[in-house]
Amino acid sequence: MVDVAVIGAGPNGLAAAVTMARAGLSVTVYEAAATVGGGTRTAELTLPGFRHDVCSAVHPMALASPFFRAFGLTQRIELIVPEISYGHPLDGGEAGIAYRDLERTVEALGPDGQPWRSLMEPLVRRLDGVLDFTLNNLLRVPREPLAAVGYGLRVLEQGTPAWGRRFHGEVAPAMLAGLGAHAIARLPSLATAGAGLMLGALAHAGGWPVPRGGSQAIADSMVADLLAHGGHVVTNFAVESVAQLRCDTQAKAIICDLTPRGLLALARDELPPRYIRQLESFKYGAGVCKVDFALSGPVPWANEDLRKAPTVHLGGPRVAIARAERHVLDGGFPTDPYVLLAQPGTLDSTRAPEGKHTLWAYTHVPAGSMADRSDVIIAQVERFAPGFRELILAKHTSTAQDLQSHNANYIGGDIGSGAVTMLQLLRRPVIAPEPWRTPVSGLYLGSASTPPGPAVHGMGGWLAARSALRHTFKMPEPDLSPA
Repeated sequence: MVDVAVIGAGPNGLAAAVTMARAGLSVTVYEAAATVGGGTRTAELTLPGFRHDVCSAVHPMALASPFFRAFGLTQRIELIVPEISYGHPLDGGEAGIAYRDLERTVEALGPDGQPWRSLMEPLVRRLDGVLDFTLNNLLRVPREPLAAVGYGLRVLEQGTPAWGRRFHGEVAPAMLAGLGAHAIARLPSLATAGAGLMLGALAHAGGWPVPRGGSQAIADSMVADLLAHGGHVVTNFAVESVAQLRCDTQAKAIICDLTPRGLLALARDELPPRYIRQLESFKYGAGVCKVDFALSGPVPWANEDLRKAPTVHLGGPRVAIARAERHVLDGGFPTDPYVLLAQPGTLDSTRAPEGKHTLWAYTHVPAGSMADRSDVIIAQVERFAPGFRELILAKHTSTAQDLQSHNANYIGGDIGSGAVTMLQLLRRPVIAPEPWRTPVSGLYLGSASTPPGPAVHGMGGWLAARSALRHTFKMPEPDLSPA
């Protein structure tokens, strides 16, 4: 018998569990997979000794998230912050380099440096206010209205055809397109602009860190805290229904780290018709095909600076990336795709045997695709790093269908657990002051399908847990900091 049952041991589920356990409640987390972590797992996917991040690899939100700040993540694990947050190569050896130092980035961009500063500096300066607005329910009144307005005006510029007016060269616009494409949506759009500007601001604020040892370290730190406060985790356990789980555990609150489709599968009989219709209308986005490589050495980038960048965006100029993303969303497979690449070995030597490296890359594909896009990913890397093919010792490909098979929250390979559009940022999955609270007493939804949406920040679970503390337990929020 427990006070709280949590379904799903991804970052949001674990954030909810930690919060409830710290409040003095008895908590058990139920995870269908053999290991905890969800999008923050690390495993030997290719060869012995090569440790690959199964999903998320680089973590800007690990430093920025209010949950992780309260939790004291940087005191629990080592987050290695690079000098270069991300790079974006163009043909001919030129590359956009986003240094953590904004002024250095401005200098490197030449004539477009000042426009870059005027776009990013106000966001960096008011970052806490921007985060308060974006990492919550967008319907609430922001604590710092000026920060929210400044951010919103830049989103309107970069999310509409006006995005072509600020810069004159190709490098800065390509960098922004590479950032926006993280959202897996049409370019330009308000949603991609919002995501891209947030990531861009974080690149010049705290930076884009890599956890030493792999992303699993983030999940393991939360599990350790949960266990230290009396909680439990049960793996290899697929919950069959919310009603059965409530009967078995007598839990007063159940928090689900699930998509709306997953919640419907477990609780349809308990939910009112109107809420069911709202969950059924929730849209899922395009998928990804991900490839992990074991390499005999570092990637031979034509631009030397890229050898120090843990994250690299491939796809060329902005117009090419926008065209490729539209092609995917229209159900096609571009021959010149956008590729998001992570090379954690630039900072973390624990990922592979001495002298060797791991590489993580994905490209976007139509939802539910079974296509193996490893050849086109290799070709895109080779385009900017001649000789890359000769370094490949082994590779492991996960199609969009494979990703859904390994994580039920990735519907059709959608790693964001829901299409990232302005409508669905407001209605995620319903329009309500507290969208984490369902119409069923004691039942909460806290996942990437709820505000503030995808990324490893734990906020969906934390906000759901705080709602449960208010409404089900009438308890104050606990202190989450390390002892």
